[in-house]
Amino acid sequence: MKPKRIILSVTNDLVTDQRVHRSCLALHEAGYEVLLVGRHLPGSVAVNRPYKTHRMRLLFRKKALFYAEYNCRLFLKLLFSRADAFYANDTDTLMANYYAAKLRGKPLFFDAHEMFPEVPELADRPRVKAVWTAIEDSILPHVEHCCTVCQSIADIYRERYGVEMAVVRNVPLRRSKADAGLSPKVAGILAQVPQGKRIILYQGAVNLGRGIEQLLEAMPLLDECHFIVAGIGDKYDSLRTYAHAHNLDDRVSFVGRLPLEELGQLTHHAQLGLSLLENRGLNYFYSLPNRIADFAQAAVPVLATDFPEIHAVVERYGIGTLIASGRENDAQALAQAIRDALGEWDGIAPEEKQRRFDRAGEELSWQHDKKILLGAVEKLWN
Repeated sequence: MKPKRIILSVTNDLVTDQRVHRSCLALHEAGYEVLLVGRHLPGSVAVNRPYKTHRMRLLFRKKALFYAEYNCRLFLKLLFSRADAFYANDTDTLMANYYAAKLRGKPLFFDAHEMFPEVPELADRPRVKAVWTAIEDSILPHVEHCCTVCQSIADIYRERYGVEMAVVRNVPLRRSKADAGLSPKVAGILAQVPQGKRIILYQGAVNLGRGIEQLLEAMPLLDECHFIVAGIGDKYDSLRTYAHAHNLDDRVSFVGRLPLEELGQLTHHAQLGLSLLENRGLNYFYSLPNRIADFAQAAVPVLATDFPEIHAVVERYGIGTLIASGRENDAQALAQAIRDALGEWDGIAPEEKQRRFDRAGEELSWQHDKKILLGAVEKLWN
């Protein structure tokens, strides 16, 4: 019997989308024939995956014309490609998948990485938000097989559309331990940290609403700490300029995006991980940032905003300290919260720390959650 062929689709260029890559890899390793469809951008680098990929070259790259062209092109691709099922990643691929599946009599799986109409970029664009909401209103009540990234979003979609969503969290692969040695780049980063300073680490997208600005404002009050920012994003250059202008070069290191192996090496040397999201809509409020699982796997306690999904994980495993939303805007309060968190973990026995992080690292891993995804996909043919 030939393996069943699943066509997955995304609107990005495939290069940095780790959740979709993990999903494709899980399906491939489970015996499915996988084709991932995305788009090609100027400057897109080659992708070398064990499953098949296809990237479309589009005329338009932004806003309504892009989404219209993408969904028309994707619809035609799905209509005339050999497939046993279609897999839509996020609402911006849903229309093409839904109508192709309907016309061809194929099962459809929907993976909601977020509540798409609630992304911060649409907060001040009510008309555009209304369009995406209308798309979900018209299609999602008819989608039987789906998953999302957290229980809170699953509950909202169940109440709104009557759909039952499996919860497949955005968590990383479980890594046993950091490499014994350090790469020259990571060794150089750590060499910049003044002796005796405690490393507090942010890793991920350097964008608005991630609490990095507030950390920079608090750093003059934290003589005992050195802040490392690992990642890039829209705010990277302006924040680095701010740090230099406020004489923080000896207290803050901006190290850019690191390969996963090197990021893991760096994470293991931090004393505190930071995840200080601002409340910029339901997606932020109900998010469970990937970095929290990264910190747990590295046995690094986290200081995180007290949002529902974050609260549930931090409290369940006892792997960090929560700070009330809004408190991070007060530099003195934030600095004190960091000192309190470091002091709290100094007082916990090493054996207890290890017990907590062993449990959290095992369950907050893709090896754990991919079983949920595969079980949900198998139901397409039940």
